[in-house]
Amino acid sequence: MSPYEEVVPSESTPLRLDRFLAASGRWGSRARVHRLIEAGCVFVNDKPARPSTRVRPGDRIRVLEERLAEETSEKVRPSDIPLDVLFEDEDLLVVDKPPGLVVHPAPGHWQDTLVSALLHRWKEPAPGLDALRPGIVHRLDKDTSGVLVVCKNLRTLEALARQFRERAVRKEYLAVVWGVPARASGTIDRPIGRHPVERKRMAVRSEGRPARTRFERVASYGKVSLLRLYPETGRTHQIRVHLASAGHPVVGDRVYGRSRAEATRQLGVTRQLLHASALGFRHPRTGEEVFFEAPLPEDMRSVLERCAETAESKSGRGVS
Repeated sequence: MSPYEEVVPSESTPLRLDRFLAASGRWGSRARVHRLIEAGCVFVNDKPARPSTRVRPGDRIRVLEERLAEETSEKVRPSDIPLDVLFEDEDLLVVDKPPGLVVHPAPGHWQDTLVSALLHRWKEPAPGLDALRPGIVHRLDKDTSGVLVVCKNLRTLEALARQFRERAVRKEYLAVVWGVPARASGTIDRPIGRHPVERKRMAVRSEGRPARTRFERVASYGKVSLLRLYPETGRTHQIRVHLASAGHPVVGDRVYGRSRAEATRQLGVTRQLLHASALGFRHPRTGEEVFFEAPLPEDMRSVLERCAETAESKSGRGVS
């Protein structure tokens, strides 16, 4: 794999290096661009660069992509992790991701991820797919379960990524939340940005990016409710942040529902009770509208049943 070199065109305006490389489309997502830069693979005028490095007309950019490949091969290994396959053809693999499974490797968690399972299943990813994220077009948090689609070749990946960017993908989630929302349905329309102090968290912020989540109250079980959610945008932690800002954090959310830690412990919950229940999109090869669903996991059903029994015993009338 030979180094890639590019001279910034004379008509370009000064721009951050990560944005410049991501805009070309050659390197995939902006997250992958960051990995290349942080792994020491990118040089500007023969000097190691940072994501925030400003590039200007005439600057020479050099990318040593093989460095990232070498690092990946040493740290990421195949693992025989069973996958609950909902659908598979020559282009797509759709799985029901269990809670606790990390999607892609990162510093501190290189092994036993969904990527490890894919490398074991496929032996070798198709040409052009990122070795750290082979075919992964979207992700779910470690403790979020549910439908996740993986692309088996570069053409499918690019086509489906376009649908995600254009918000042409139908996404549905189920969440067990604290309390009972006053309205049976509605929309949470609040911008989300990085938390001003805790940089690993997100927060509702006036200067954040637009974020919209529609919700429907499916049922209430005493102190908790089951909601169906339709995120119309794709901000980091969007559903969890929106629900917490509305006063109904996801049960078990250790980041955005920390004030409910004791109540969570009493329920015996060990993860955030958020489930990606359905995903719909156009099949990149056939153009057919496809829709995949994953059943509610056992731990979420168990919590709802116990809360329903408790509410019924207290009221003597059943639950709403």
